[in-house]
Amino acid sequence: MKKTLGVVGTGVIGAGWAARALAQGLDVIASDPAPDAETKLRASIDNAWPALSKLGLMPNASRDRLHFTRDLAEVGAKASFIQESAPEREDLKIRLHHELDAVTPANIVIASSSSGLLPTRIQSQMVYPERLVIGHPFNPSYLLPLVEVLGGEKTAVVSIEGAKSFYKSLGMHPLHVRKEIEGYLSDRLQEALWREVLHLVNDGIASTQELDEAIIYGPGLRWAFMGTCLTFHLAGGDMGMRHMLAQFGPALKLPWTKLEAPELTETLIDRMVEGTQEQAKGISIKELEQLRDNCLIDIMRTLKAYNYASGQVMAEHETKLYQSYPHQRWQQGADIKGPLELYRCQVKPEWIDYNGHMTEASYLTAFGDASDALFRYIGIDEAYRASGQSFYTVESHINYYKEAKNGEKLSFKTQILGLDAKRLHLFHTMYLVGQEKPIATTEQMLLHVDSKAAKASLIQAKVYEALMAIYDRHQHLTSPSEMGRKMGLS
Repeated sequence: MKKTLGVVGTGVIGAGWAARALAQGLDVIASDPAPDAETKLRASIDNAWPALSKLGLMPNASRDRLHFTRDLAEVGAKASFIQESAPEREDLKIRLHHELDAVTPANIVIASSSSGLLPTRIQSQMVYPERLVIGHPFNPSYLLPLVEVLGGEKTAVVSIEGAKSFYKSLGMHPLHVRKEIEGYLSDRLQEALWREVLHLVNDGIASTQELDEAIIYGPGLRWAFMGTCLTFHLAGGDMGMRHMLAQFGPALKLPWTKLEAPELTETLIDRMVEGTQEQAKGISIKELEQLRDNCLIDIMRTLKAYNYASGQVMAEHETKLYQSYPHQRWQQGADIKGPLELYRCQVKPEWIDYNGHMTEASYLTAFGDASDALFRYIGIDEAYRASGQSFYTVESHINYYKEAKNGEKLSFKTQILGLDAKRLHLFHTMYLVGQEKPIATTEQMLLHVDSKAAKASLIQAKVYEALMAIYDRHQHLTSPSEMGRKMGLS
């Protein structure tokens, strides 16, 4: 079944939902009554697209799959899931969900991006209230994986589970809020910190920049992957949270915080505005958004190496992304006329050094991925590796001809130079897409091994058959000039 996300309300959050769905290859039908809503929506998606491209777009992802309408009935008729992101006013959301309920088939889940309103109130005028859920994302909703999911008194369990499954398919981490409560979970935590910030600024104790630095360089980095509770558990040493509470619990009686928000006087408002404007240093909101996006991606990529927290969500998304591409497979009688062209990629931010170019190690990473594409082509897949069989690289020679920069697209050509029962001699050439001159080459010798026996082993018959068929054609090609090259002063 073709998935179509209906987006009702196309402000910051609604536009984020649309961008995320388009990047996942879904169709999006969006609606908003504002006169310039479509123009602003498309501009917001364009601004988010570079960040989404860095994360990885599904093969059928396209901004052209966005359709805009002012007719809610059209949204209801075409959407397979609806996400409402109208302004945070209870009366508006009650009326809007009543209207959506009337024009949408009863089996379609309708979710609200509300950040704190009670779902029981929002569903109060619906004929089919069992399909109403809260799906509260976090800005930027096209990047951050968290979405809080909860239902009202009349929400069906199947609607909750359906929403969680849908959000998971968008590369998100759905968190089920089990008890209906104002503000849900995350915003209640954020609100407590926000009120304390206002007090500290209002009392002249600290500036907005000092308070942000108190988070950025300390607890904020821990919160990104360990949250508050687990962090404090570690603060108790080997005895964990119990010792931490015994040691620091008495401090809870001290007047360290003020949980009641101060009055928003004109003086306090001015201080907050002036402080944040000084921090921004004249940089536009759109520029700050892209800076924020790049920082978030790099943090999540770092966590991905540990398969932890938001990095685990990113790893799962990239696995799904990789599996979605149509990998070529060798077939007997394949017409092989030249070097194989099996792999393309984009230079990633983490591949870049302080000069703005790819690091030496990243060339090896990219060439390794090109080798993986060859392996899949000849039949080496997860099952083959699970049996303990694989190729190990035992020698590499790289030649660098031109720098590659962040975001540039790369293509590879692969030639088999030699083959026997246990060894594979490869040559990869790297190009910038659309250019004929190579930017780098690598010559590699690989040894087929049985990792379980920890020794070299014979290449399995079907894989060897594919390699031999390719080598039979490639051995008649001109040998690369770099083949067998030695390093030394001429």
